[in-house]
Amino acid sequence: MRLTVLSAAAALLLPAAAFAQALPPLPSLDESAAQRSARRAAMAPPELQEDAALQSAIAASTRPEADRARDAARHPFETLTFWGLRPNLTVVEIEPGRAGWWRNILEPYAAATGGRYVGVNRPLEGMGVEDGSADMIVVARALHNWHRGGRTAPYMQAFFKALKPGGVLAIEQHRGEEGLNADQTAPTGYVSESYVIHAAQAAGFVLEARSELNANPADDHDHPYGVWTLPPTRVSTPREGNANDRPTPLTAEERAAFDAIGESDRMTLRFRKPE
Repeated sequence: MRLTVLSAAAALLLPAAAFAQALPPLPSLDESAAQRSARRAAMAPPELQEDAALQSAIAASTRPEADRARDAARHPFETLTFWGLRPNLTVVEIEPGRAGWWRNILEPYAAATGGRYVGVNRPLEGMGVEDGSADMIVVARALHNWHRGGRTAPYMQAFFKALKPGGVLAIEQHRGEEGLNADQTAPTGYVSESYVIHAAQAAGFVLEARSELNANPADDHDHPYGVWTLPPTRVSTPREGNANDRPTPLTAEERAAFDAIGESDRMTLRFRKPE
């Protein structure tokens, strides 16, 4: 199996101490649209060592059918490989949710490879692990909610404290347009990549790599009911009490058009706690 991962992920095959030398320079946060397009076009997918246990966890019949149907949009094998998942790690997932999309992969993988999976819903009440003991913290599609609740900075500080030196903060997040205020975009489910990067860096993390694995150029980030207009949520009528929603429901033609976009445009980032 060949992976579609950014060239920066090739450094996953190197010892942790070699990352700074092995990785290409990261793009600036204020790159233009043309620079961003050129960067994405220049990314060459490397061949990485396969992880049979991870393949088995993803392919397991015990995963809900609805979960497996989303693999083509969420790229679990490539994304987890990019983040650096491997056997015998302590992995903490933040707010796994009732459906537990990532948990349904990470938990059995940890059990099969001598690792440990910990799900945490309230990081400020405890991270479920001793300080400095986690190998990886996974955050998926949550920072827009944290911004609205003023929780981004204290959560990042809690993650930094829980990770061991060299540990990874892995983030997947709906990506909004650069230059827009997070106060405006977060209620629609999106925040900019620079917002996430600056928040992690303020807590002490080092940005190690950015991936376009989960990019979707068809998503223009402007939808009648925010990101939830898109699959898999597919909101099609205004929600009670939500001032950001369009007051009229989607037509059948609009519903079909939003379904054709697919899942959201998402950033995929790998941060590291310095040694």
